[in-house]
Formats: sequence, structure tokens, C-alpha cells
Amino acid sequence: MSDHDNYVIGVDYGTASVRSIVVNTANGEQLAAAVATYERFSKGMYCNAAENQFRQHPLDYIEGLERSVTAALSQCDDTVKKNIRAISVDTTGSTPVAVDKTGTPLALTPGFEDNPNAMFFLWKDHTGIREAEEINDHAKRQETDYLKYVGGIYSSEWFWAKLLRMLREDEKVAKAAHSWVEHCDWIPFLLTGGTDVKKIKRGVCAAGHKALWDKEWNGFPPDDFFTGIDSLLKGWSGRLPQDTFAADRPAGRLSEAWAMKFGLSTDVQIGIGAMDAHMGAVGGQIEPYYMSKVMGTSTCDMLALPTQEVGSVLVDGICGQVTGSVIPGMIGMEAGQSAFGDVYAWFQQVLAWPLKNFRDNLGATDKAETLEVLQHIEDSLLKELNRSAEKIELTEGLELALDWLNGRRTPDADQSVKAAITDLSLGSDAPHMFRALAEATCFGAKKIVERFTDRGIPIKGIIGVGGVAKKAPFIMQMMSDVLELPIRIHKSEQTCAYGAAMFAATVAGIYPDVQQAMKQMGQGFDETYRPNDERSVIYKKRYAKYLELSNFVDSK
Repeated sequence: MSDHDNYVIGVDYGTASVRSIVVNTANGEQLAAAVATYERFSKGMYCNAAENQFRQHPLDYIEGLERSVTAALSQCDDTVKKNIRAISVDTTGSTPVAVDKTGTPLALTPGFEDNPNAMFFLWKDHTGIREAEEINDHAKRQETDYLKYVGGIYSSEWFWAKLLRMLREDEKVAKAAHSWVEHCDWIPFLLTGGTDVKKIKRGVCAAGHKALWDKEWNGFPPDDFFTGIDSLLKGWSGRLPQDTFAADRPAGRLSEAWAMKFGLSTDVQIGIGAMDAHMGAVGGQIEPYYMSKVMGTSTCDMLALPTQEVGSVLVDGICGQVTGSVIPGMIGMEAGQSAFGDVYAWFQQVLAWPLKNFRDNLGATDKAETLEVLQHIEDSLLKELNRSAEKIELTEGLELALDWLNGRRTPDADQSVKAAITDLSLGSDAPHMFRALAEATCFGAKKIVERFTDRGIPIKGIIGVGGVAKKAPFIMQMMSDVLELPIRIHKSEQTCAYGAAMFAATVAGIYPDVQQAMKQMGQGFDETYRPNDERSVIYKKRYAKYLELSNFVDSK
């Protein structure tokens, strides 16, 4: 290791925790990593799943950032710390928050500390379903099609629907709010010591995919578009800057306060933020016409395509196509499923209910030993379900499921739709039901791929990244069989953080563009799943039944 080595930090904010990694820019070697769980969110605070309310306190983000970065740096020697050149951040999205004129989230100000409406509206917060419907209805009547670059349908998971919900729900927060800011834009502002909300640099990633920003209408849609939806939105588009930036641009330098916390120099560059799946696609070494499928609690499916080859093609029913959102200079297209790993986790929780109920009612005698056994059983459920489900013979008549446990993200966003399981009998056991749910998530993926191919965007293969891709070979083989496409699994278990590190290296000027950073810092692939033709034939027939079921549920 020489004094001329350069290092960067990639920070990845997930749904339940934040991960920070320290990376050598010369070869992508990971020197250190640390994870910090959101303490309040892990306790279920400020959330109500029955009402689709999922909020996160900004203190979870601030404390998690400090704990994860300092823990990672504690594993490095002074030479590494002295040569940290940049930090870049990705977050979930759309996860916006109301801020005051200094850019401070209102939950950090007196009187709002425990108000969920003053906190970040997590991506999977669906309290704005009615607001999204109103945006869609209004947009259809406009001369200018402001939804054409977000697939033609606005989602309750996104920026404006959540803002309108907050304005209607909480007059006190509405009056105190000076702006509405995405998580991925706020963290770089925080790290650079920003104190003026007007100087927050907005990333094109979140603005284009979630907030209707586009160069065609010189930024965000005009005020009269929003006031036509509800007068409460009057003036809000004017509170947002019309300029946006790609993630290869700097947001500023590390502030003195954060430099002291981390033990780093104020010369460290801070990159423009982006959403986790977008940077994850880069960390997973995305290629044109290969879909990067970031598989965690939900999925985000990313494509990066040469602008000249896309031409005037518009893909309806997706989460947007934005120039520069994944790789600067290309068109980034996003789709995804609102529940993926969450589908499996839900079923695990259903099965674990007796264990939890028994555990909660245990007496003092032998409690510690019994708790240990119960926890082991609960922790082993998914592994055993995968193992048993894999042994089930594939036939046309197996149980069939629909994967919309958290609504439908794409194609054709609708967070009000529900999941279903059919063809149940007294012979339907837990492995059969789990198999049907796993298959449903694969069928949901197939419907997304078909939307792109039907609109003239060919998909050559899948790049699988994320926890499910690494840990569930049964599901990955099933997906390859269903999609009839090869799936390459990326070596890294934290491609989002790696993508952030690659952008940080570009922001620092170590590489001229993120493509070169990917080439030098990428970790490569360690497994490829290929479709089984015989099984694919059966899956085609079952997929036809899945479409029938989805059409039936969708019509209700």
C-alpha cells in the first residue's frame, strides 16, 4: 500500500439499515464494511402496516450514517483514512421529507419530534393511493403529457402523491414546510453542512423517475398543473430548483463537523445522491440490454440504453425513462415489483405466529433455553421452505399465487390491488404454498420483461444482485426457467454500496466516467443460471393461468 493509493466510501441506505464500505479505487478491493440498523424503525415506531404507513425518523439516518462510517473506518489504518477522496450515497426512493428553510427535516425541530408526517415517507408508504389516482386523472386531461416519461401512470410510492397526502393530512406540518426533499438529495446536503434549503442539489435520478422532472418542460411541471389537482399544491413546484444533476457530479465537500466525526479531511468530495437500485445496477456492472434486477424486500429492475438506439420509444407502465439516471449519457429505465423478499418474509411471519405467541407467554422456567430453540426454528423457516419446495414435482395443477401483497409497482402501477392464492386443497401444505408464492414473484418478473420486449426493447439476459439473488438458488433457477433467460449473479453482496463507491471514484476525478470505474472496480460474477427447456414449457402454461388470475383480481 502506497501513499498514492486512493480510497472512497460508498454508503447504501436500505429499508432497514445503512451499510458503508471502504474501497480501493485501483481494483475495487473492499477494505472494510459496517452496517447500522435503524433503531426506531426496527421497533416498528411511526409505522402502521394495516394503514400502509411506513415512516422513518431522520435520526435513524443520521445515527446510522455516523455509526456505519466510523465503524468501517475503524477497520482501516491511517494511510487509508488520509487518502479517502470521496463519499457517495444511495438511498431508497421515493422517500421524501418536509424540511424547514435551513433544509432541516421537521422531525428534528421542536414540536415535531414524534410526528410521523414530519418524517421521511418510506418508499413503501402507500398512504397516498387516492392522491396518486387524482394526479393520474388530472394528467389525462392535460394537453401536455407530463406522465409520458414515468410510464404513463403516477404511483402512490412517489414524490408528489406523498406530498399531497402530507398537505391534506397535517396542516401544522404543511405550514412549517419550506420544501419537500428526497432522502438521496438530503444526505449529501447534510454531509456538506448545508444550511439553506434553496441550495440543495437535486439528483436527476429521483427527480426524473419520481417527481416528473424533464428537460422537455424545462424542469418540473408548471404550477397550474399542480393547482389543477389541489390548491394545496400551489407554489410547490416553484420551491424546487429547475436544475438537476447526474450522480457523477459533486454536491460539495465534507463539512468540518462531519470531518471531525469521521476523522477525515474536509477535502473529501461528496457526490450527488441517487436511488439504491440505480447505483446498485452500476455496482452490478450493468450492460446495455441486460436487465439489472436488484432483489431485496422489493425489486428494482434497471436498464441502461444508448440514447440514439432508444430514439422516440416510450415504454408505458414502468417507473420512468430518464437520461443520465443510471449511467450519465444513457437513458435509464426503471421497473420493479413492490414486494419480492417481502412476500417470502410475510409467509415466514404467518408460519412463525405460533412460535412468537408461545414465546411471549413463556414463564420464567427454562425460558432462555426455550427462547433459543424457538428463535432457531424461526430463523430456519425460509431455508427449510426453499429446500422442501425445490423437491415438489412441477406440474400444471399446482397451487397458483399472485404476488401483489404490497400492491403492484409495474407494469401499470396500482398499489390498491391485492394478492391471492388459488387451487388450495387439504393437501396444500406450507412448502406448496411457499412454492406458489415464489413462482408468483417470478411470474411478476416475467410480466415486466414482456412489457419491455413488447415495446421494442430487447432483453438479452438478467444480472441478479441483492440478498435474494445470492441466497436463494431455488428461486433464481425458477426465475431463469420462467423468463427463459440466463441470469448472472454478481459476486458482491452489496452492489448498491459498490455502485456508490464507483460514483465516488468518478466524482473524485480518479476515473473520467463511471463506465471506466465499473471496469476497474467491478467484482465480476460467480454464478450463471440457465433455463431448463422442459420446465419452461410447463411454466408457460402456468404463466397463462397467472395472467388469468391477475386479470380477474385486477377487475374487482
